[in-house]
Amino acid sequence: MRHLLGLYRTSAEEIARILQCAADFKQQWIASPTTLPPVLQGKTVVLAFFENSTRTRTSFELAVRRLSGSALNFSAATSSLQKGETLLDTIANIEAMQVDAFVIRHGESGAAEIVAKHTRKIVINAGDGMHEHPTQALLDMFTLQETFGQLSGLRVLILGDILHSRVARSNIFGLQKMGARVSVCAPPTLLPVGIEHFGVQVFTRLQEALQACDAVIVLRLQLEREAAGFVPTLREYNTFFALTDEALAKVTHKVFVLHPGPVNREIELSSVVTDRDDTAGKSESLILKQVTNGVAVRMAVLSVLFGHTLP
Repeated sequence: MRHLLGLYRTSAEEIARILQCAADFKQQWIASPTTLPPVLQGKTVVLAFFENSTRTRTSFELAVRRLSGSALNFSAATSSLQKGETLLDTIANIEAMQVDAFVIRHGESGAAEIVAKHTRKIVINAGDGMHEHPTQALLDMFTLQETFGQLSGLRVLILGDILHSRVARSNIFGLQKMGARVSVCAPPTLLPVGIEHFGVQVFTRLQEALQACDAVIVLRLQLEREAAGFVPTLREYNTFFALTDEALAKVTHKVFVLHPGPVNREIELSSVVTDRDDTAGKSESLILKQVTNGVAVRMAVLSVLFGHTLP
C-alpha cells in the first residue's frame, strides 16, 4: 500500500493486515505505553485539515507521537490559501520542506486522491467531502471485530444521514469485503439514488431495521451539509429515526451501538443510549471504545504505509 485513499480499492487482505496490526499495537500500548516501537522516528507527518475535527486530528497526532514521529499541524485558516494559493501549490511547498506524509481532510470529494497524484509522499485520506473516510471505517470494523470476535456474517445496520456520509460509504465497502451483511435505514430523502446497487438491504422503518441487526452505526445528521433541508423538521426526524430506549425496548435481542461522532444528542441518538455501558441491558454503547481504538488503528495505518509491522 502506497496511500490510503478509501476502502473501495483496498483489498480484504490489506484491511485484515491493518486490523491485525491495530490489535497488536493496542495490546502493547495498553500493557506498556512507553515501549511502543519507534517506527516513525525521524519522520514528519503533516496533518493538513481543511475542515474542523476533534477525534480524527487528535488521534492521528497521538498515533504519530506514540510511534516517535513528528506531527505538524497545518491550519488552512491561517495559511496562504487565504491569499489565493491553490491546494496543490500549498502541498508542493510543504513537501519541499522534506516532510514524509500527508493526512488530508478536505470538504471536496476527491481532494485526497488529487493530492496523491501530485506528491511523492504518503497520503492518508482523513475524510473528503461526501466520498470516503477510511480510517473511521477501519476503527469501526476493529471495534466490531473486538466485540464479536469476527466480522464475517455480522449484521451491521447503518442508520441516519446516508446521503451526505463519507463514513457510511467507507463502512459499506469495508464491512462487505470482510464478509459482514450491511443494511441501511434512513428517510428516503437521505438515501443516495441507487443505494440498492451497493449490495445493502434498505429499510425505511427503524423498528424493522433494528430487528435485523447485531450492531448499529448511528450517523450524525449533517446540518452543515444542508441535511436539515432533507427532513421536514428535526423533531420529526427524532420521532421516527432516532435511536432511543423506546425503540430498543421492542427489539428481541441485544444491539451494540456505535457513532463516529460528534453526537447530536436527542436528534439522532438519545443521551441515555449514548452513555450506556451496562453490559446486561438491551443495548451497549461502544462509542468511547471507538475513540480509544481510533488511536490504535491510525498507528496501524501509519505503520503499514511506512513499511513496518510489529513482529
